Amino acid sequence: MNKAITEGLDFMPPDFADGLSVWSSEDGTPGTVTYATNPAGTLVASDPDFGDCLELVTVEKPQNLKYMGETPILPGCYLEVSARVKLVSANTTLPFIRIGAFAGDANGDPVTNVDRNGLLQQLDTFGEVVEVKLIIGTGARTGVDLVWGTNPVYAHVGIEIVGDPGAVVRVESIRVEDKTSIFHRKLMDWVDVLDYGAIGDGIKDDSNAFETADAAADGRTVVVPAGTFFLSKNVTMLSPVRFEGTVTQPESRRLILRSNFDLPTYADAFGDETLGFKKGLQALFNFADHDTFDLGGRTVDLEAPIDVAAAVSNVSAMSQRRVVRNGQLSAINNGSWAPTVVTATASYSSANPLQLTNVRNIGTIAAGSLIEGFGVGREVYATSVDVNAETITLSQPLFRARANQSYTFTRFKYMLDFSGFERVSSFNIDGVQFDGDEVACGVLLPNDGIWWIIRNCWFTRTGLRAITSPGEACQGISIDQCEFLASDASELVQDRQTVAFNTNNNDAKIRHNRCINFKHFGVLSGNGNLVLGNHFWQLDTADPGERTAGLIFTDKRSKTTITGNYIDSQFIEFSNEHEANATNSSGAGFGRVSIVGNIFTATQVPDWFEFIVWSPIGSNHRLVGINVIGNTFQLFGGSVIDRVDGVDGSLGSFDYSETKNLVWEGNSYGEVRATTASPALIEVDQTSTSATWTADASEMLPLGCQALGVDAVTAHGAITTGGGAKVFDAPYVEARKGGDKDRVTIHWSGAVKGKVQLKIRADGPV
Repeated sequence: MNKAITEGLDFMPPDFADGLSVWSSEDGTPGTVTYATNPAGTLVASDPDFGDCLELVTVEKPQNLKYMGETPILPGCYLEVSARVKLVSANTTLPFIRIGAFAGDANGDPVTNVDRNGLLQQLDTFGEVVEVKLIIGTGARTGVDLVWGTNPVYAHVGIEIVGDPGAVVRVESIRVEDKTSIFHRKLMDWVDVLDYGAIGDGIKDDSNAFETADAAADGRTVVVPAGTFFLSKNVTMLSPVRFEGTVTQPESRRLILRSNFDLPTYADAFGDETLGFKKGLQALFNFADHDTFDLGGRTVDLEAPIDVAAAVSNVSAMSQRRVVRNGQLSAINNGSWAPTVVTATASYSSANPLQLTNVRNIGTIAAGSLIEGFGVGREVYATSVDVNAETITLSQPLFRARANQSYTFTRFKYMLDFSGFERVSSFNIDGVQFDGDEVACGVLLPNDGIWWIIRNCWFTRTGLRAITSPGEACQGISIDQCEFLASDASELVQDRQTVAFNTNNNDAKIRHNRCINFKHFGVLSGNGNLVLGNHFWQLDTADPGERTAGLIFTDKRSKTTITGNYIDSQFIEFSNEHEANATNSSGAGFGRVSIVGNIFTATQVPDWFEFIVWSPIGSNHRLVGINVIGNTFQLFGGSVIDRVDGVDGSLGSFDYSETKNLVWEGNSYGEVRATTASPALIEVDQTSTSATWTADASEMLPLGCQALGVDAVTAHGAITTGGGAKVFDAPYVEARKGGDKDRVTIHWSGAVKGKVQLKIRADGPV
């Protein structure tokens, strides 16, 4: 704990570990109850954020914590009272916290005509470190929160927790620091590290001089003049620092700039933006005072990929929220970004679906490599490589790989490569542009983690991949309001290789992004996905031209909602290509997906183009739980297609007799020959008498489904015999008629004619 000394006065209260007998649960005055006897407060050792700290359980309203020592209030002296706390639990509503103080006069009596409490601040996130603070002073100056005048001569300072009983809050310490220098500036508003022993020759260790100057600055700026200053150890600067010279440090040592933690300052400190960026990342992962590294709108030119784990050097896992924001990373096309491509043979067994064994040339294969070969689905990566065991762990199973075969391993180079970490969670990239100059990829996630957020970012010409997940760190990932511009947009669609993102785990949120001319916008291998409000499209010079899937879902039980998207000249594909030994229909059916309220449009496409495609691998799969509702399908530019839906039966098939819970209704169609629906409203106009009529739903039922049921048969006008007599008896129906079982037969008691409408369903009873 730092000591604040003014004119020989020590304002800082003692640590809680020194004893709770001086910490009152009331107003701090003599004789009040202390936490030495009040069970609402207990010491906690080794909290991951605070170390030794005090844990309070709220019982009173408010729950007080006041130092019983008398903190002097001197004329012209301005004290900052602060505390770092975090909410551990709460029974009902979330509590509020504020700084509170008892004001006493020269006779020891309370001064009641002054404000004694700061503003309430809600503790709204469990486990988040929150700092509350205010300034107490005698004068009414800007920035003084509690203006007391000269009547109070001392205070009992602390905090108050306001809210319902039962909340648990941990407190690191109560700090009191002299901030008088903010209001009464000294002759110079800076201190120079040279005055405290720094040499600046790049050889002598100037670490102690920097720390001494920082302690003496007392709120003023520390100036690092021209020169090269060697810092052999970790150095933390509490004061603002202005760099005219530069510093050097061993890679494993950290420079923490608490008052100006941003890229412009780190770039000035190390004399290089790239090195400054790396050292800023190192600091970001190593202290809890800041959760955000601000690039300050600067562009960092990268000559090579940044291995973030190597830059940080001493951290293998991080679970606290961290943010990099507000700048641009721009790759220099100098040859260092070319992917590493290795061809090697390996063995595979569906009994061990996430592993390749007996891998030849394994020493040349890097973790994070894309794996391609016969029977390998799209976006399968090498999660880890064990050279000694000659095995590779896969991000997804292989659907029809041979027992022994050749594979291609492609390791792309990423501007931000997090693969060296064991686990990183809650990492945010916000407002950053990744300019790959068609060679450098964007972001490679670590193997493990949860709740990554990438938002308001631009991925412009980022090689062949923008965001890649080689493992399970994509659990719960949010990709929001980003723009993706393909590096191979000049190629024909069928020759493109770009993929904006992929996921291997569940609960992805893909919202309000724009993706232009990528081969695939996303390959999602988990379930529980929310895909909302995105706009993705592709075009080339061919008319009509080949088109590819914008979104690919590879989990049969997709459990996905696709809502409010603008899908242009691409299609949505559902596959089971990440299912080991996908040769039969065992297990769950295809479905658990809702496609609602989207705009589907296309131009320059052939008439066989389809917007929604199922691609089963293996025979006799089932369709279970599919809702396609309220979408708009529109072709323009002279293009006309046969239908909006289809099944790629090249590797598998469906058993349509098992279709359940399929609803396809309320959609609108423009320049589409077949208007798909289920239930499908079919009209039969029988102009000659017959006892059996046929309703043909082959053009309307989606996905080649069968006519499994009829909701109703309604006569429109009179049903009559050949002689004109009206018939009032009801017919019965037989479903699944015809060679493809997509027709319904209507049986009457005799030969009749007339017109009926009936609703034919593609799904059967549950």
